[in-house]
Amino acid sequence: MDKSGMFVGGAIGAVTVLIIIAIMFISPPEPLKPDISDDNANIVAKVTPLNSKSLSLIEIFKKSEPGVVRVNVQRGESEDVMGGIGSGFVFDKKGHIITNAHVVKDANKIVVTFLDGRSYNANIIGTDEYTDIAVIKVDADLSLLHPLSIGDSSNLKVGEEIAAIGNPFGLSGSMTSGIISQLGRLLPTESNYQIPDVIQTDAAINPGNSGGPLLNIRGEIVGINTAIQSTTGEFTGVGFAIPSQTIAKIVPTLIENGEYEHPWIGIAGRDIDPDMASALNLKDAVGFLVITVVEEGPAFKAGLIGSDKTIEVDGVNYPIGGDIILAVDGNEVRKIDDILVHLQKVKSVGDEMVLEILRDGRTTNVTITLDVRPNGN
Repeated sequence: MDKSGMFVGGAIGAVTVLIIIAIMFISPPEPLKPDISDDNANIVAKVTPLNSKSLSLIEIFKKSEPGVVRVNVQRGESEDVMGGIGSGFVFDKKGHIITNAHVVKDANKIVVTFLDGRSYNANIIGTDEYTDIAVIKVDADLSLLHPLSIGDSSNLKVGEEIAAIGNPFGLSGSMTSGIISQLGRLLPTESNYQIPDVIQTDAAINPGNSGGPLLNIRGEIVGINTAIQSTTGEFTGVGFAIPSQTIAKIVPTLIENGEYEHPWIGIAGRDIDPDMASALNLKDAVGFLVITVVEEGPAFKAGLIGSDKTIEVDGVNYPIGGDIILAVDGNEVRKIDDILVHLQKVKSVGDEMVLEILRDGRTTNVTITLDVRPNGN
């Protein structure tokens, strides 16, 4: 893999489009040392009421910059080996720093640099590749630890103004602004699982921004900047951030256990599109067709059925015979995204989940007990 970045997928039309993890392997410049300071350390996870005062971009930067750090990573045995630069933010007064899992992956040494230029070695406390979140810890001077407030990403609206702070190309303490351009995206990962419910933004995110905060106009963290979609390797108007709801759910467990166990159904299939709906004699093109059921997985144990034959329509083969998932816990399923987002937001290992399925022309409910997602692809 080219060390200029990490690539996660795909193609749109005839144009190859790369999802690029926003971390760059370059020799970092000296940290910037702005004369801005802020002694107000916010309580972690304290969500400011929605009717609180909106801040200007200048106020957001002044409030947030002391809690944003630069993360330098050494991956080789020698300090001469090219390393990576990312971003992070202070989570609590105990020295926990939040960043992306891909920023610290395979790191031999991690150095965290604060606003005033002071640097500390950091240890990895926990990582979760399935949400690209990592927790590292520094034994830093208490005066440097300015935890940032965690906001509620479920309240975000398309068109809402936001700001990103990080270290693009190693330029410490840089800020960009823009809007929320869409919500609920699926972001591919190297594990073949996808990160659900991802925020899309047009705020400029470049290599080195990974792990930095995405902030709303009240100065609350609503996401972690993690990737860009580009044909050039640099920002072209589409960036992605892991939502703060995911941070709030995953991070405490990473701090306590070092890992997070994701719930798993154990199925593979495809969304119902208009052609498939016609082939299956369905009224509407909604739902998710189960094609494969993993043996001894939760869906298998609950009796879900996968497709066992195909039908040809206009020269195209369509799988048929499998269960079609129409709803999860009473929430309509239009496509696989709805299932994945529901799992991410409200479900844990050991929980029960009720699937409304269409089988042989009849709807019925099936209850699944969720198991731990297996490692690997």
